[in-house]
Amino acid sequence: MEEHVIDMNEKNTLAMKLLHYFITEKGYTPIILQGAEDEIWLENLDEDYKVVRLVMRYIHNDEQYKFDIFKTNRILRKIRKKTLSFKLNTLSIFLDLGGAVNLDEFKTDNITVVEVREDADVKKNKLLKSIFPDLSRKLKFSEEGIELFIKVTNDINDHNKKDQEKVADVFAPKKPVITYALIIINILVFFIPMLLGNSDTVSAYLGSYGPFVKMGEYYRLITAAFVHANIAHLLFNMYALWIIGMQLESFIGRWRFLVVYLFSAICASLLSVVVTPNALSVGASGAIFGLLGALLYFGYHYRIYLGTVIKSQIIPLIIINLLLGFMVPGIDNAAHIGGLIGGALMMIGVGVKYKSSNFEKINGLIVSLLFFGFLVYMALFI
Repeated sequence: MEEHVIDMNEKNTLAMKLLHYFITEKGYTPIILQGAEDEIWLENLDEDYKVVRLVMRYIHNDEQYKFDIFKTNRILRKIRKKTLSFKLNTLSIFLDLGGAVNLDEFKTDNITVVEVREDADVKKNKLLKSIFPDLSRKLKFSEEGIELFIKVTNDINDHNKKDQEKVADVFAPKKPVITYALIIINILVFFIPMLLGNSDTVSAYLGSYGPFVKMGEYYRLITAAFVHANIAHLLFNMYALWIIGMQLESFIGRWRFLVVYLFSAICASLLSVVVTPNALSVGASGAIFGLLGALLYFGYHYRIYLGTVIKSQIIPLIIINLLLGFMVPGIDNAAHIGGLIGGALMMIGVGVKYKSSNFEKINGLIVSLLFFGFLVYMALFI
């Protein structure tokens, strides 16, 4: 473990005393959280205030304070899920609050806020005295308290450093080999038959067509994703695959990306057969919608970094394209929906690096297989 030098100034000294009291006198335990810098979270589910925060970070205006409340509520939601708690009364103790911050303007039902800067503030604060009557009496400076404060602070710093390394690993640019390979295959499938003078037969032999699929030509469920009706269709889909695939493959890795892409393509073809059994369907758009579904799930786990992009770009893009599919004739929207759902489900199954638990991945694979089985039954046996 890397040791960090801690300046025991007045603020940190008070934080040390409070930390020592809550752990040794009240039985609170530290919670190590991602992104919780310059603050210490403590938990005791047997107390009225089940969570106590010691916030050493300087908050100088209302905007910073408002964001702190937002971030606190987001973390509390995670803790509630893990502890199966309906409500977590939380006490936030700010040790360095700017004079321009109005504590009364942004109040929440589950978060109580207290401002203290020195020992005298603790003794004078009526709320603290009512919640913890012995706090002012047992607030003391000790070697044990210093060691405890240093240990907890070092643990938090080490955890944050590891989290930052994980985020850097996930978002580090990587060569999108699978994306390039898929684009090349699509281009070759389109142009080689054209050069040989057989371009008109490609869709007929490789496209997804319900009657032929039901006769046993199951390969069409995947080959249809590599066939395009015309050059405009090819260029549009390859541009979308390049833009989306290049990013997603870098985020989730090659094998996860390939599994999601192929599963989405098959689900897209199956739902197309279910909804429009007598229509010939071709194109990579169903698989590309699957990548969008996977990106939604990935973005949910890394929403602190991608939340704005997901809300302002990805979700509107999905909605607009689905609406166009309902309004413009000739677009296989069933394939788009099948791919979107399939991609999202398989992304849960393969998991998000550093985020997904084995339990989540197993559930994701089970639901993916159930969805796939349902589509197979509807497409081939109904």
